[in-house]
Amino acid sequence: MNWVFHLAAAVAIVSTGMVIAAVDAVHALLYLIVSLYSVAVIFFTLGAPFVAALEVIVYAGAIMVLFIFVIMMLNLGPRSRDQERRWSRGRLWIGPAILAFLLVAELTYVLAHPGSRLPVVAIVGPKQVGIALFGPYLVGVELASLLLLAGLVGAYHLGRSWSRPERNGEES
Repeated sequence: MNWVFHLAAAVAIVSTGMVIAAVDAVHALLYLIVSLYSVAVIFFTLGAPFVAALEVIVYAGAIMVLFIFVIMMLNLGPRSRDQERRWSRGRLWIGPAILAFLLVAELTYVLAHPGSRLPVVAIVGPKQVGIALFGPYLVGVELASLLLLAGLVGAYHLGRSWSRPERNGEES
């Protein structure tokens, strides 16, 4: 079972590095989704299936949808159609597809061989997560929410100022 943890950690490190190195925002977003899924597999192998489910639902689900809307908001007219055609080429999906396949293979192996799991020390349930989030980690949760709000406001401001036509030399 240790190999599943190590392989998921390697996928997380590689895909997170690709998020930083990706030139296109959509490719970075795809690698970020793979990275978040691999972190969920890590949580699952450590005996925290609820935290793994939260990772998938909240981060890889809801926040990625928010990022997709921000990327859609920043696209600019006809130029974005050409970009989308280039992004939809099959060979650009090879990297995220390989990493995602490794994660699915790991998860399939873990679910098919229940005796090979690591011993579970303690099950983390919803009550413990709520107590931790609204207890000692409250400041961290609030700072993360403010950081996401600042990113959303900044993206809205950039999208709004780019979509407005310039008016006779006036600055926006």
